[in-house]
Amino acid sequence: MAVTKERKAELVKTYGKNEHDSGATEVQIAILTDEINDLTEHLKVHKHDFHSKRGLLKKVGKRRSLLDYLKETNVVSYRELIKKLNIRK
Repeated sequence: MAVTKERKAELVKTYGKNEHDSGATEVQIAILTDEINDLTEHLKVHKHDFHSKRGLLKKVGKRRSLLDYLKETNVVSYRELIKKLNIRK
């Protein structure tokens, strides 16, 4: 269920400035989006897994905060990122 090392490295390479730039806002949002998608699929099968549901809601809130920050600081990057990750506004 968790994001593998290889998948995380791929996301960092795709959305970061280089392969070691894991702290960039875009990278953090991409990793959270991947985790959210995995948890969403898990919860479709296990409807009564309330602990995972709480974790999902916390990740969605964290991603929302990061998206708001990115929108305030760099609107162009924000628009490109939500288009790439297919996130609704």
